[in-house]
Parts: sequence; structure tokens; C-alpha cells
Amino acid sequence: MSHISAGCVDAMLTAAAAARETPATRPVPIPAQPADMTYNGLRGVIYCEIWLFRHTPENQIAGVYYNTSALNNAAAPRNTCPAALWDRVTVPSLQAQFDVLAAYRNGPRGWTMDTITLPVGPVVNFDGLDTRWMGEGRLPAGVSLASAHMAPYSPPQSHRRSSMTFRAGQPAFILDDPEGTPWVMQAFGQIVNPSLTYATLPSLARSLRPPPGWRFRVQVLDRDLTIPTPRGYNWIMQDEQQNTYDACKEGACNFQP
Repeated sequence: MSHISAGCVDAMLTAAAAARETPATRPVPIPAQPADMTYNGLRGVIYCEIWLFRHTPENQIAGVYYNTSALNNAAAPRNTCPAALWDRVTVPSLQAQFDVLAAYRNGPRGWTMDTITLPVGPVVNFDGLDTRWMGEGRLPAGVSLASAHMAPYSPPQSHRRSSMTFRAGQPAFILDDPEGTPWVMQAFGQIVNPSLTYATLPSLARSLRPPPGWRFRVQVLDRDLTIPTPRGYNWIMQDEQQNTYDACKEGACNFQP
């Protein structure tokens, strides 16, 4: 696959998706009228996401994502993605159920913010795991689905209407890019490094190898940091351990931390 061009890879995946389409496959479930919901006390809470990739009318590739936050957690509220449920969800099963180019299991992960408000969809159950639609990430023009799982330090747009809050007195985990833009971590991942936890994030710089000009730092906030999406999207990025960051640019932060 590494020797096939991005265009050929997408053509092959599109053909494979069409071949999978049967009367039993369903369209990607996107809510017609998502409702605003506020999630509180998120810092350190474990969650998972399911991504379903499809073509948009503009002939882009969109990853529609569904999040487990505040669900599946009656026995352990700090973990909304119990392994016994997560293990039931498989990529072949998702691709057999839905008319998609591909599917992806994104997790377990953990939040690093305190609260978020955003429109969400009704509960969607994937093979026993409850989730809610939260938005979609669109690949930049010319980027192939072969790279859809976010090449490190290469940002796509995440299309959503949301507002995150990082409380004063709490640490923010930040990557500064070569232009000086701060990218604030919204979530850490346990996919590449299962031993990574919220408690170990202050020492993350020891294991990151960012490109020249990038710098990881930890800043204890002296006031609340809010990251809204004034344009209906934000720029997001992952490091090589699949920790996810939001950019403080284009009016997306109330101050530059």
C-alpha cells in the first residue's frame, strides 16, 4: 500500500465501500437536529470514539465521530468505555453495518479539559456500546484516506460548534508550533501508549519527538481558558502518541496561554 498513490488508495476504498453496500447496510447516522449538552467534570475521564468515514457532497472525506462520554458508566463513572463493551466493537462489523469508506476505533482516550458544551445526537448503540454523535473531522483537500488517522503534527479541521473550558488553577498541556501558535491538549490517548494516564502527562515531553520548532510545555492557568469554535470548526492536531490538541488561532481562544 505504501507504493500506491493517494488517489489510487481512495479509488480502491471507494470501490470497496460500494462493493460492501447491500440492502442491509445503513447510511451513517447523522442527527437532523442535534441538541446542546454540557459535560462537566471531564478532566481525566476515559472515553472512546467510533469514526465512520464517508464522502461529503463537496467530494471531501469526512470522519463522523461518536463519543461515549457520560454513557456506559453506571458502575465506574470515570470510565465511559469499559473494556468488555469496547472489545465487542470491531472494524469489520462496523463496515458491514454502514455504507462507509472505512471505520476506525479511536480509544481509549482521556479528557484533559474540565467542561465542554456542544450539540450532540441521540444515543446510537454500536454492538452494545452506547455513543452520541459529536461532529465530523474533514480531511484537507488532497489528503488521502490512507492518512485519515491524523499524521502527527498535520492538522485537519474538526467541524463542530463547541466551547471547551479549562479551569483556572489546573494545568494545560500545550504544544507551541514554529509560528508560536499554542495547541492545547483536549485529550490524551492510550492507543499508542497504554500506560499513559492523566497523572503522567506533566512528563510527556520526555517521550515526544516533535519536528524542529515545536515545543511541549505545561502551564498552570491563572484564569479560565475557553476554546470555542467561532467559525464552526477548529484546527486539531495529534502528536505521535495520538494525543489531540486544539489550536488557539482564528479567534478560537479567549487568550493565548
